[in-house]
Amino acid sequence: MIITTTPNVEGYQISDYKGIVVGEAIMGANVVRDVFASITDIVGGRSGSYESKLQDARETALAELEDRARAKGANAVVGVDLDYEVVGQSMLMVSASGTAVVLG
Repeated sequence: MIITTTPNVEGYQISDYKGIVVGEAIMGANVVRDVFASITDIVGGRSGSYESKLQDARETALAELEDRARAKGANAVVGVDLDYEVVGQSMLMVSASGTAVVLG
């Protein structure tokens, strides 16, 4: 399945629109990771544990998006948008949305 942020796929024509699809992932960040991230914030640098958590959430959201598009009979998702939010004190949410289409 082709998943792209662009409104179309070069070399293909959209033959059918199946509607908007969304995939979400909410991941909890544990206390130990929060402590190490705080230390990283103080001394500078990147927080590998949070980056890894965000990557996991993004992959989960995109996999769910793909599953929902496939269930609608699509073979591609165009116009994909990724949104990141903090929920509560230590929950990370990634939402992926786009238009499920059939490429001909």
